[in-house]
Amino acid sequence: PVPGEYLIGVGRYDVTGPVAQVNMMGYANPSQTAAGLHQRLYSRAFIVCNNGNSSCVVFVTVDSGMASQVVKLEVIKRLKEKYGQTRYTERNVVISGTHSHSGPAGFFQTMLVEVTSLGAIKQSTDSFIDGIVKSIDQAHSQMRRGSMHIGTDNVVEGNINRSPSAYLKNPLEERERYQYNTEQEMTMLKFKANNGDPIGMFTWYPVHCTSMNFSNQLLSSDNKGRASALFERMMRKSGEDRSGNESFVGAFASANLGDVSPRTKGPICVDSGKSCDFEKSTCGIPPRVKNCVGFGPGVDMFDSTDIIAKRQLETAKILYFNKTKEQLVGEVSWVHQYVDMTNQSVQLDDGTNTTTCKPGMGYSFAAGTTDGAGAFNFVQSMTEGTPLWNAVRDDIIVKVVCSVPPPKEYYDCHHPKPVLLPTGYMDRPYAWHPTIVDVQMLRLGQLIIIAVPGEFTTMAGRRIKESVQNEAKAHGIHNAKVVLAGLSNVYTHYITTPEEYTAQRYEGASTIYGPHTFQAYQQKYTSLVESLILLPDSVAPGPSPADILNEQIELLPPPQPDSVPSGKSIGDVIDDVNGIFPQGAEISVTFYGANPRHNMKLGATYLAVQQLTNDTQWTDVFVDTDWETRFLWKEATNELNSLFKYHHVTVIWNVPLDQPSGTYRIVYYGDTLTLLGQRKPFQGQSSEFKVQ
Repeated sequence: PVPGEYLIGVGRYDVTGPVAQVNMMGYANPSQTAAGLHQRLYSRAFIVCNNGNSSCVVFVTVDSGMASQVVKLEVIKRLKEKYGQTRYTERNVVISGTHSHSGPAGFFQTMLVEVTSLGAIKQSTDSFIDGIVKSIDQAHSQMRRGSMHIGTDNVVEGNINRSPSAYLKNPLEERERYQYNTEQEMTMLKFKANNGDPIGMFTWYPVHCTSMNFSNQLLSSDNKGRASALFERMMRKSGEDRSGNESFVGAFASANLGDVSPRTKGPICVDSGKSCDFEKSTCGIPPRVKNCVGFGPGVDMFDSTDIIAKRQLETAKILYFNKTKEQLVGEVSWVHQYVDMTNQSVQLDDGTNTTTCKPGMGYSFAAGTTDGAGAFNFVQSMTEGTPLWNAVRDDIIVKVVCSVPPPKEYYDCHHPKPVLLPTGYMDRPYAWHPTIVDVQMLRLGQLIIIAVPGEFTTMAGRRIKESVQNEAKAHGIHNAKVVLAGLSNVYTHYITTPEEYTAQRYEGASTIYGPHTFQAYQQKYTSLVESLILLPDSVAPGPSPADILNEQIELLPPPQPDSVPSGKSIGDVIDDVNGIFPQGAEISVTFYGANPRHNMKLGATYLAVQQLTNDTQWTDVFVDTDWETRFLWKEATNELNSLFKYHHVTVIWNVPLDQPSGTYRIVYYGDTLTLLGQRKPFQGQSSEFKVQ
C-alpha cells in the first residue's frame, strides 16, 4: 500500500426536524418554542478506511445541541442492519454535536434534558437518526482513494471566557504557559482525492453556538452552521446551484467549549450599563443574574452569528488553501468502552484513591450563564445551599421523583457543590441523568480524535489533550496531534478541572459526577491510548447502556387539522408584495398556511425565491436553508372554531446587495392535514416583483 493513501468518503444530510410548536434545545427555557426556520440543520460525516478497507472510522458532526445516547444507539442499529454487524458499530462511529442552542429538543433518553420539551419528541429524534444515517450512507457510497492533511491556525477574536473567575483557580504556573484563557487554535483535517479533487474538510475550534439568544424562535445552526454553509457555498462546483446540495462537505465541529462564549463584547448589566459582579455574574440590589448578559460582537443576534461564523471561516480559508501542509500517515484505528461514571476509582496526585459520585446538579446550575441566565434568586459561585431550596429539594423533588432518598454520603461526595437536583437518585418516570458513558478515541495516522461526552472547559481540554499526546508519543507516535471533539455520543453536561470545580460557577455546578469527574476521564482516556495504538479493538466493551427509545413519554400533542377563513384557501396570500425593490431591501409575503409539523421537508424546502429566466422559466435562487431567507409561522385565532386554528406563514427575503436585477416571486410549499387525517401538499405564490 502507498503510505498516506486512504479510502475517504464524506456526506451531508438534512436533520432539521419540527420547526414549530416544539421547545428548543440548549437554554432549557420553556418559553423558547420554535416558530419558524432560518438555517436548516445538517449532519456532516466522514469515513476513513485504511488502504485495504479492513479498518474504518466514522466521525459525524451534527447541528444539534449535543449528541444523545438514544440517537447513537438507534443509528448504530440501523447501520448494522444495512452494512453487517462489524463494519460500523458503536466502537468506530463517533457522533458529535456542534452545540447549537436553536435546534429542536426532545431527542434524549434522560429526563432532565426533556423537562422543558414535555418529554421526548419523536419527530426530533427521528429527524436526527434518519439524517445521520443518510449522511453516513452518502459517505459510504462515495468512498475514493485520497490523502489527508492537517494544520492549525488561530481564529482572531472568535471567543471569550465566560467564567474567568473559575479559570483563575487553576495553578498560576499552568496558566502562565498559555497566552489566553480560551483556546484560539483551530485544527483542520483536509481530504483530497488522488486526482487532486477536493473532497471535504473538518475543523475543530471551541466556541459555544449561543450567538442566537433565547429570544430566538427560528431553527438555526448558529455560528458553526453558518460557517459551514459559507465554506460549502465557496467550494461549489458548476451545476451545484442550491444550498445543501454541494458535493464538498465543510464541517465546523465543537471542541473544549465549556467556558467559551461567542459574545466577545462580554457581559454587562443591562439595567445600569455597569460591569457585572466578577464571581457571581449578578447586577443590582438584591443581586440577580437575569440582568447580567453577554453581548457582541454584532448589533443583534443575527449579525453576531454572521460575524463569529466569518471569523471561523477566514481562518478555515487560510488553513485550507495555505496551511494544511502535514500529511497523515499510519494506521486507522479506534478504541471504545462503556464506563459507569458513577463509581470510577480515581487516583489523586498525593497517591490516595477516591471515586466519582452519582450525578447531581449544583445550585449554580439554576443560575444559568451570561449567555442565558437562569431563574429565581440563584447566582453563580454558590457553594452553600439555602434552607428554602433545600426544603424544596427534600420535601418535593425527592418525594416525587426519587424511589430512594439520597444518603448524606451522596451530598458529601459532591462537596463543595451544594446539590440542588440529586439526579443520581431521581428515577421517576425514568433516569434523569446517564450513568453509562461512552469513552472513545479515533486514530487517523498521527492524528488522535478524543470524543468526549460533554463540555470540557478550556483548561480541562488542554490537560486531557496533553495527557493523551504524551501517552501516544510514549507508544511510538512521536509526531502525535490531538483534537478534542466535544458533546460526543452521550450528554453529561460539563467537565471542569478540580480547581475550577471549587468555584462552583455554572460549569462546575454542572459537572455532574462530582469534583473528580475530570481526573476520572483523564485517567480513563490516557489508559486506553496504548490499546488505540497497539491493540485496537482489544478493550472490554464495558456495561451496556439501556435503550429506552420506545418507552419514552411524549406529552406534546400532535398537530391538528388546518383551517382557513370562509372564502379563502390554504396557500392564499394575506399580505402580498408588488412593485420595485432595490438591492438590500427586505421583502416579505404572508400566506394562509398550515402547521409545518405535518411535513418537515427533510432534504427539501418550505420556500423558494424564484427568478424569471428566458421569459418563461422560473428558477430557484434561494431556499429556506439560505441565510438570506426566513420562514416564520404563527397560529391565529379561528373565531368560528377554537379547536382548529388558522396558520399564518410569512416568508422574508433579504435581498443581497449584489443580487442581479430582474423579475422575481416568492413561493411557499406546505402540506395540510384534512379532517380525515390525510396530508395534502399545496403551494402559494406571491405576485411578481422587480429588483433593480
